[in-house]
Amino acid sequence: MAIATPETNVNFMRVAKPLGILSIVLVLASIFLLATKGLNFGLDFTGGTVVEVGAPEDISLSVVREALSEGGYDAAVVQHFGSSRDVMVRIPPGESDEPDQAGLEVFELIGGVVPDLDLRRVEFVGPQVGDELRDQSGLAMLMAMGLMLLYVWFRFTNKFGVATVAALLHDVIVVLGLFALFQWSFDLTVLAAVLALIGYSLNDSIVVADHIRDDFRNSRMTDPTDIINQALNRTLSRTVITSLTTLLVLVALYLFGGEIMRGFSMALMAGVVVGTYSSIYVASNVLMLMNVHKEDFLVPQQEELDEMP
Repeated sequence: MAIATPETNVNFMRVAKPLGILSIVLVLASIFLLATKGLNFGLDFTGGTVVEVGAPEDISLSVVREALSEGGYDAAVVQHFGSSRDVMVRIPPGESDEPDQAGLEVFELIGGVVPDLDLRRVEFVGPQVGDELRDQSGLAMLMAMGLMLLYVWFRFTNKFGVATVAALLHDVIVVLGLFALFQWSFDLTVLAAVLALIGYSLNDSIVVADHIRDDFRNSRMTDPTDIINQALNRTLSRTVITSLTTLLVLVALYLFGGEIMRGFSMALMAGVVVGTYSSIYVASNVLMLMNVHKEDFLVPQQEELDEMP
């Protein structure tokens, strides 16, 4: 089968080693930040008080946040739920030692700026539930990466399995490191974004891996660096278009999705950029370190049995 000539001729592998060193630095820095600063877990993980209120007219979130800030609830998370006439307020544990009293105070503060306010619910979420969510979320990420490792291992070769999982780990660790660095709130929506990032990064890596495998099997080139360069150039237009269209949607979510979608969109925007980079440079660098060559992709020929007795 003939290999199509790529429309571009970018020498990706020329800067593979410096960017490989950069990737190692980013991963080590992210691990250091996660170990020292840690993640800023949201109320989904830490627990706290949840207050739900409603009104006959639309409620402005900025007005509610300003009223709560003046009343001493600076860290409260305010968002619409269901409709623009219903508001949910989540208060961290440090600001709500007595949930019922905190709920009434929040209700009075909001009632001072929103007429005809109705208190729907006051509920306390204990830290034990948050600990359980945190443990289960970590287990979910490990299971997702483990199952994807098995999938890639059986579809390609063990070398591609290691390279793909290395790219996945790189993406997840760097994105978590960004959240630790800037202390962005890490809640269940961000966790969903991280799990989506694993799928996005894997899909990107598999497309690149497919082209690399085909080129190793069918190209007349013998140098692995040239073969990988050719495969990356063949996937460049697809990778750029996919990344840009995904980023456009995420930017729209960040700008117009409200506070509840902000962490989700930030995590995925960082993940798309890091995932696109890792599918080109992290996976290919790992393959080169493992001395990938044409023999790794040869299809074994079945021996014909002699029918003579």
